[in-house]
Amino acid sequence: MSVRSDLRRARRRTDLADRGKVEVIKDANGVVREVRREHLAPPLTTGSLADLPYTNAAEKPHATAIRRSEGTVTAAAFAAQVTSVAKGLIGAGLAAGDRVAVMSRTRYEWTVLDFAIWAAGGVTVPVYPTSSADQVEWIVRDSGARHVVTETPENAATVTTGTAGHPEPPRVWELDAGALTDLTTLGQDVPDEEVTKRRGTLTPDTTATVCYTSGTTGRPKGCVLTHANLHAEAANTVELLHPVFQAATGQTASTLLFLPLAHILGRTLQIACLLGRIEMGHFPSVKPDELRPALREFRPTFLVGVPYLFEKIHDTGRAAAERIGRAASFDRAERIGVRFAAAYLNRFLGRGKGPGPGLYAAWALYDLLVYRRIRKELGGRMRYAISGGSPLDRDLSLFFHAAGIVVYEGYGLTETSAAATIVPPLAPRPGTVGQPIPGTAVRIADDGEVLVKGPVVFGSYWHNPAATAEVLADDGWFETGDLGALDADGYLTITGRKKDILVTSGGKNVSPAVLEDRLRSRSPVGQCLVVGDNRPFVGALITLDPEAVAHWLSVRKLPPDTPLAELVRDDRMRAEVQKAVDHANQAVSRAESIRAFALVEGEFSEDNGLLTPSLKVKRHAVTARFADEIEALYRK
Repeated sequence: MSVRSDLRRARRRTDLADRGKVEVIKDANGVVREVRREHLAPPLTTGSLADLPYTNAAEKPHATAIRRSEGTVTAAAFAAQVTSVAKGLIGAGLAAGDRVAVMSRTRYEWTVLDFAIWAAGGVTVPVYPTSSADQVEWIVRDSGARHVVTETPENAATVTTGTAGHPEPPRVWELDAGALTDLTTLGQDVPDEEVTKRRGTLTPDTTATVCYTSGTTGRPKGCVLTHANLHAEAANTVELLHPVFQAATGQTASTLLFLPLAHILGRTLQIACLLGRIEMGHFPSVKPDELRPALREFRPTFLVGVPYLFEKIHDTGRAAAERIGRAASFDRAERIGVRFAAAYLNRFLGRGKGPGPGLYAAWALYDLLVYRRIRKELGGRMRYAISGGSPLDRDLSLFFHAAGIVVYEGYGLTETSAAATIVPPLAPRPGTVGQPIPGTAVRIADDGEVLVKGPVVFGSYWHNPAATAEVLADDGWFETGDLGALDADGYLTITGRKKDILVTSGGKNVSPAVLEDRLRSRSPVGQCLVVGDNRPFVGALITLDPEAVAHWLSVRKLPPDTPLAELVRDDRMRAEVQKAVDHANQAVSRAESIRAFALVEGEFSEDNGLLTPSLKVKRHAVTARFADEIEALYRK
């Protein structure tokens, strides 16, 4: 397994050991309360991220910056296009400090626009392309964006509808209608020196973006992130990870960027790639069936994704095995893989003897039968992945490790410029979200809330001092709203969301996140919501994943158009879901376990208002929509 030798080879490099020293602070009872990590990258003291394309063009003009289906884009070509679009924005009337909203899926033009807006002295306001007219209206009005760049005619129509009542509706461009060409033409008479002049006025403390939160509990709030915030995130992450991965594999790093660029994780990834001169490409969808062919073509060496992607790759592998009558073999491969990876990591970390000869032989067999197919699904060259957004099931992480792909988890929020913690590359610890990224500190408050401090932490919510004061203390500690714990080595484990804690009528505190994350990791579960506040026991609402349903029907030779209303009552389907519930319950005590569940028709989606654009469940909306189903759980 190449990843094993990779880790050993990198660990022998003394210059890679102990990068970013970690300081662990305990209270009087010996409990770890705080962990700090020194920075690896020097802070940005002059200029801004707008300088990045021009620095790359000056130092490595012919190096590949971005790979497109049309061909490669060199550093010099990218900087030239950024200048042309920046001139167009200036010609369109963009003043220094003006906000420009970008409503598009992930594509090359988004990256050009981001840096062009900065080069013109502006501020980028990302908008999810799936946003409704009401959501667009709020973000454009609240941010004061005078210009909006959309991707499609539908996006443009949404903006026009949403902002029709504004005193001065924004000017709208459309990428599919040639927005970048139009802007380039518009800027022909603007001298290059004007862009240079505007870039020169920017400082590390200049606002780079107003990035809106997902709005699970009300109106989205605009997080004001500076160039220094984004630089600290990208630069320290690159310095922590890139030298290790490069030394371990000897590969030229490359990644396919498919996360929405409206999400802060996608934004900081594109900055990190340009900063680290890592080749990147773009793909507009996170749907596994659409993404897998692109991964096979691009063949990235690493990926940054969300648990949903890894869950679906696992489920697709199992479904393929079941179609040819080898589901039991896949399940055994999974059990062997989890045992093998856990044993190997224990030895690597000095905690055990490692796999015995029998376990090695079993792993080698299933590497031929199963694991290599997983690697092929991801392009064949991938050795590492970073997962964020929500916790990744520990067994799933170990399964991928057995398949030769180490998945490093991270944790963060929009307010922390993406990752606040990440698992160190030479000390993987599945089940945790790692240690603070270099330059950052994490503290656990008396009530268990996770606090974060450092250069990645935002300065304020846009024009909302009251909301800012609720979460950001005068001494710089940001209250995340998440609950967690630190171990003796300073690794953070997230245990739930503070506001989501359920208290049963028996007085038992239950964190639904642990159960929900494990439920979603098992087919045929689509989305779910754990309930039980002021109830005698814990229950769950569960939807069925459409792809899993189609596969389930096919294997059993049932009509593909079988109504969902029948499936949610089918004892065989309920038995499959019960297996997922049993898997979730393994992580908690009996008092916290799911005793009853309801299969509900349909899905939780953005379209029906039950999911945010970043795929977070709107708890209040779901409980209101399915109030009758919840009541029925407790009448049985």
